[in-house]
Amino acid sequence: MDLQTSKQVAIAAVHTAAVGLGAALKSVTNVQDSINQVRVFIDPIRFNPDGLGYFYVYDYDCINIAHATQKDLQGQNLYDHQDTRGKYVIRELALAAKNGGGFVEFYWVKPGDTGEHPKLGYVEPIPNTNYFIGSGVYLAE
Repeated sequence: MDLQTSKQVAIAAVHTAAVGLGAALKSVTNVQDSINQVRVFIDPIRFNPDGLGYFYVYDYDCINIAHATQKDLQGQNLYDHQDTRGKYVIRELALAAKNGGGFVEFYWVKPGDTGEHPKLGYVEPIPNTNYFIGSGVYLAE
């Protein structure tokens, strides 16, 4: 899949998930219940022909709420996390989401691989919550 198509898939997938989660969480008042619902929702979803499409969710304080492929990140504050190039990845993703959504380039560990690889992430706010959801595409090196 070419980059333009991958970007369109990321936008469509993230937007659909954001709207769906926003509606599902609208009446949930218990924070732990909302976290559990987010985790159950995103965990099994994989997309793109290579199966590397997945979701991650953070709050605006950069605490990981859910990550489909890196469960060890859940609950961690990644405000100070920098990629191998020194970019504060989650801060930039949070800023893009606060501005209504957008793309951020960064380096991240690719599922089934070691080391960080270039990635283009797309994020959007989840309506009715203090969360944002993202996905992305790993870029050719």
